[in-house]
Amino acid sequence: MAAVKKKADGAKLVLGHMGNKRNLVEGSIVRIKMENFLTYDLCEVFPGPHLNMIVGANGTGKSSIVCAICLGLAGKTSFIGRADKVGFYVKRGCQKGYVELELYKSSGNIIIKREINVANNHSVWYLNLKNASLKMVEEQVAALNIQVGNLCQFLPQDKVGEFAKLSKIELLEATEKSVGPPEMYKFHCELKNYREKEKELENAFKSKAEFLEKLSQRNERYKQDVERYYQRKRHLDKIDMLNRKRPWVEYETVRQQYEEVKQKCNSLKDELKKLQELQTPISQKIQQIEKKQRAIDVKVREKANEIKETSQKCKQKQDDLERKDTEINNIQHSLGMKRAEEQDRQKKISNIQKMIEDWTNELSTIGNQEDLQPEINRIENEIRHIQNERANNESEMSDIKMERQSLEREKRDKSNRITQLDNLMNLKEEKLRKMFSDTYNAVVWLKENSDKFKKCVCKPIMLEINVKDQNHAKFVENHISMNDMRAFVFESQEDMQVFLKEIRDKQNLRVNAVCSPQDSFAERRPRIPLADLKQYGFFSYLRELFDAPYPVMNYLCSQYSVHEVPVGTEKTRSMIETVIKETRLRQMYTAEEKYTTKMSVYSQKMISSNVSLKGAQFLTVMVDAEERQQVLEQLKAVQIKYSSLESSWEQLVNRQKCMDRKDNELRMRKKEILDIKTKKRQLEQKICTKQDSLNQLEQENINLEETEQEANGRVKAITVQKAKHVAELMHLIKKCTLLSIEKLDLTLQSTAVSFEKNHLESEHKNSTSRLKDLENQYVGIDERKRNLLENCKGLLKKARQVCNLGQNEDVPEDFQTAFQALPYSLDEIDAMLNEETSRASCFTGLNASVVEEYNKRTKEIQEVTLELDRKKLELENYRQNISQVKEKWLNPLKQLVEKINNQFSRFFSSMQCVGEVDLHTENELLQNLTYAEKMTVLFVYNGPYMLEPTKWNLKAFYRRRKRVAEMDQ
Repeated sequence: MAAVKKKADGAKLVLGHMGNKRNLVEGSIVRIKMENFLTYDLCEVFPGPHLNMIVGANGTGKSSIVCAICLGLAGKTSFIGRADKVGFYVKRGCQKGYVELELYKSSGNIIIKREINVANNHSVWYLNLKNASLKMVEEQVAALNIQVGNLCQFLPQDKVGEFAKLSKIELLEATEKSVGPPEMYKFHCELKNYREKEKELENAFKSKAEFLEKLSQRNERYKQDVERYYQRKRHLDKIDMLNRKRPWVEYETVRQQYEEVKQKCNSLKDELKKLQELQTPISQKIQQIEKKQRAIDVKVREKANEIKETSQKCKQKQDDLERKDTEINNIQHSLGMKRAEEQDRQKKISNIQKMIEDWTNELSTIGNQEDLQPEINRIENEIRHIQNERANNESEMSDIKMERQSLEREKRDKSNRITQLDNLMNLKEEKLRKMFSDTYNAVVWLKENSDKFKKCVCKPIMLEINVKDQNHAKFVENHISMNDMRAFVFESQEDMQVFLKEIRDKQNLRVNAVCSPQDSFAERRPRIPLADLKQYGFFSYLRELFDAPYPVMNYLCSQYSVHEVPVGTEKTRSMIETVIKETRLRQMYTAEEKYTTKMSVYSQKMISSNVSLKGAQFLTVMVDAEERQQVLEQLKAVQIKYSSLESSWEQLVNRQKCMDRKDNELRMRKKEILDIKTKKRQLEQKICTKQDSLNQLEQENINLEETEQEANGRVKAITVQKAKHVAELMHLIKKCTLLSIEKLDLTLQSTAVSFEKNHLESEHKNSTSRLKDLENQYVGIDERKRNLLENCKGLLKKARQVCNLGQNEDVPEDFQTAFQALPYSLDEIDAMLNEETSRASCFTGLNASVVEEYNKRTKEIQEVTLELDRKKLELENYRQNISQVKEKWLNPLKQLVEKINNQFSRFFSSMQCVGEVDLHTENELLQNLTYAEKMTVLFVYNGPYMLEPTKWNLKAFYRRRKRVAEMDQ
C-alpha cells in the first residue's frame, strides 16, 4: 500500500502499483480526479491493476472516492444510496465541482469528466475533453462492460444490506452480467423464454389430442338425427311454399283497398280547390278596409295631439289664476297679522303696568333689615378653615392613591410575569404529555403528593433543565439520552422505591427514575481549563450552557460528564484533527457535529467518530425557576404594603366626609342670609327692566289705516290681471271643445269601418274553418292512401323477397304451378300452415345444423389430425433448439464458476479458511453459493473497479472466520 500525501490545496492518493499495462483489462480505472467533491478540495487517485483497498479513519473520504466512481461512470445517485440530488455531492460552500475518470483501452484511454453545478442540480459531461451528452457517456461505459448498477460489480457501503438480500437466481444473473461473456446472460434469458414457450407448446399439443378424441365420440351420435331431419324437411318445404304464397294474397287484398281510397281522395281535392277560389275576393276586400282604417287612425292621433297641447295651455292659465289668488290671500293675511300685533301690544302694555304696580307694593313691605354682615364674615372664616383642612386631607389621599396605583401596576406586572413563567412550564409539560403520556401522568401525581417524600424529588430532567441560550439546546439534547431526559431524579433511594411502587406497580405507568449520587460531582472543575481550549474555537463547557437543580446537575455530571465536554464552533470543525491530537478529549461538540474519540486496543492510536446533531425538540422553551421565586416573594411584599395603604385610605375618606358635611351646613346658613339681601335688589332691577319695556312698547305704534289702503290697492291690481287670464282661458276651452268634436267624428267613422271589417273577417273565418276541415279530411284520406300505398309496396317487396325475386322480375313458373295447388284465401292458407306445422313439430330437437354439424365435425376431425401431427413435429424441433442454446450457455457458465471457485478457495486458504463457489441445477437451473458469502463473492473478480469493503473491525473479522470454519466442518 503506497503512502498518502496531502497538501493544503488538495490530496494525491496512490493505491497499489501501476505495474505493467499488460496486466490491465479493458475498462480498468487508471486515474480518478476530484475537485470540490464531498470532503475533497482537490484529490487524484491512481488505482493499480489488482485488488485495491482504501484504509482510513471515519470521515477521511473513503466513501467519497466510491461516490466519485459511480457518478463519474454515469451512475445514478440511487445506486449509492445517499443523497438523491447530484448537487449535494459538491463540497459545502462551493458552487460547482467535478469528477474525472480515466479508463484503460488498448486503442487509447478514455477520459470521462462530469462537472456538477449546485444552483440548478445539473451536470455537464466531457468525453476525452470534448463536450458530450449523457447518452454518449453511457454507450462508452456499456461498451467496456462496466455496470455500476450491478451489485456484483459495484457494491457501495450503503447497498451491502440490499446485496445480502439477493436471491440465488438474482446472484447468478448478476454474476453473469458482471464477469461472464456478453452472450452468456443473453443465452440465459433466451433459455427462460424458451422454457415458457415449450410449456405452451406441450399444453397446446395435449389439449388438441383431447379435443380430437371428444370430436370422434360425439360425431357417432349424429347419424340417426340426420335421417329424421330429412323427413322433417319435406314438411318444412310445404310450409315454406305456403309462407311464400301468403304475402301475395295479402298484397292483392290491400291493393283493392288502395284503389277505393284513391278515388275518394281525388273528389275531396276538387272540392277543396273550389272553396279556395271563393275565399280570395273576401281577403282582398278585408285588406282595403284595413288600409282605410289606418288612415282614420292617423287623423285621430293628430287631433289627440292638438287637444293635448291646448289642454296644457289651459292648465298653465289655471296655474296663473291660482297664483294670483294666492297673492291676494297673502296680502289679506299680512293685514290681519298687523291688526293682531297691535291688539297684542296694547295687551302687553296693560300687563306690564300691573306687574310694576305689584312689585312696587312688595318692595315697600320689605323695609330695612338689621346688619347681617358680621355673621356672614364669621361663617366665611369657618368655611376657609374647613377648606384648608380638606385640601391637606385631599393631598394625603392623592399621595396614597398614586402609591396605590404604583403598587397595583407592580402587582399586575409581577402576576403577569409569574403567569408567563407558568405558561412556559405548561408548554414544556404539554410537549411531555404528547410524547410520553405515562411520564406526564406521573408528574401530575407528583405535584399532588410531594409531601409523601422525605427529600427533594425532581420532575423529569427535560422539565427541570433550563437552557440559557435557545441555540445551545441541541447540544444538551444530543448529549443526554431520551430515557434519562424523561427520568425523575431522587436524592434518596427510599423515596425512589416509594415512587416506583406507586407509579409502576399500582398505576402501571411506564416511567424512568434515577438517583443522584451522594458524592458532589456538580462542583468539580474540568480537567482542562476553558481558557486553554479557546484557541481551538471552544467557547464553553456543556455544564455552563444550562441551569438545573443540584440533584439533576450532580447526576448529569456523574453520568454524562457535562463538566468535561466542551462546545466549539465551525473553527473547531476546520481544525478537528489538531484538536483530537493535542487535547485528547473523549467527547466534544462543534457547531453541527458531535465527535467521540477512544484509544485503539490493538494499535494504541486515537480512533474518532462523528455524527451530525439533530435539532432540539424539548429544551427550546426556557423557564428560570430562581426568577419565578424572586418574583413570587416580591409579589407578597407588594400585597402587604397595599393592605396597609388601604387602611390609611379608609381613615382619610371618613375624615373627608365629616368636613364635607360641616361645610354644607355653613354654606346653607350663609345662603339664607344672602337671600334676604338679594331679594330687595332683584325687585328693584325687575321694576327698572319692566319700565324700559313699557316705554319701548309705547313707542312701537302701528298706523292701521295706511296699511289697509296700501293692501286694497295691491289687491285691485292683481284682480285686473286675473280677469285677463280668465278671458284667455275661455278661448282655449272653446278651441279644445271643437277639436274634441272633430276627434269624436273620426272615432265614429273608425268604428263603422271596424264593424264592416269584423263582419268580413267573420265570413272569412267561417270559410277558412270549412276549408280547414276539408283540408284535414283530405290530409287524413291522403295519409291513409300513402299508408296503403306504402303497405302495398311493402307487401309486394315482402312477397318478392319471400320468393327471392328482383325488382322487375316476374314470378317463376314453378312457383305459379305450386301456388295453383295451394288455397286462394288467407284463412285456408293459415289452416294448412297450422296442420303442416303440427306435423313438423313432431320431429323435435332437429334442425339444419344437425347435418351441417355432422359434416363440419367430420371435416374438423381431419383438420385436427393434421394440426396435431404438425404441433408434435414443432415441439420436437423446439426441444432440440433448447438443448443447443442450453449447451452454449451452461458449458461456459460451469467454466466460469470453476474459475471463480479456484480463485475464491485460494483467497480463503490464504486466510487459513475454507470456501467454495458451486453451481447447483435444481428444477430450473437455480444457483446456490455455499457460504461464498454474498458480500465476499465480489472480491473474486479481479476487475477494473475498487470495491468498498464493509467497515469490519479486527474482532468481527476473526468471529466471521471462526463461523466459516464451523460451518465447513
